[in-house]
Amino acid sequence: MISFKASFSLSSSAVNRRKQQFRNAQEYVDHEVLRLSEPFVPMRTGKLRQSGWYGTKLGSGIVKYTAPYAKPRYYKGRARNGKQGKFWFSRMKSGNKEKILNGTRRKFS
Repeated sequence: MISFKASFSLSSSAVNRRKQQFRNAQEYVDHEVLRLSEPFVPMRTGKLRQSGWYGTKLGSGIVKYTAPYAKPRYYKGRARNGKQGKFWFSRMKSGNKEKILNGTRRKFS
C-alpha cells in the first residue's frame, strides 16, 4: 500500500477570491432554485411562492418556504393546474438539475 499527502497554501487574497466565487455561485444556485420552482409551487394567493423568496437568504444553500402551511402543501398538496402541487422542489429538480449545474459552471468556472 502506498499513500500520499499533498498540501498547498494560497495567499489570503486568493482564498478570499475563492470564497467570494463560491458565495456568488451559491447565490446563483439558490436564486435559480426559487425561480425555476415557481411554476410548481401551489398558488392560491401567491403568499406561498413569496414566502420562499422572503424566507431564503440567497447564498446560504438553504431554500426556505416560511408560510405556515408550506409543509402540509409540500407533502399533501393538490394540483390546481398541471404543474402545481406537492413535492414541487423534487419535481423542479428532476427537470432542471442539469440546467442549474450548467449555468453555474458557465458563470463561475
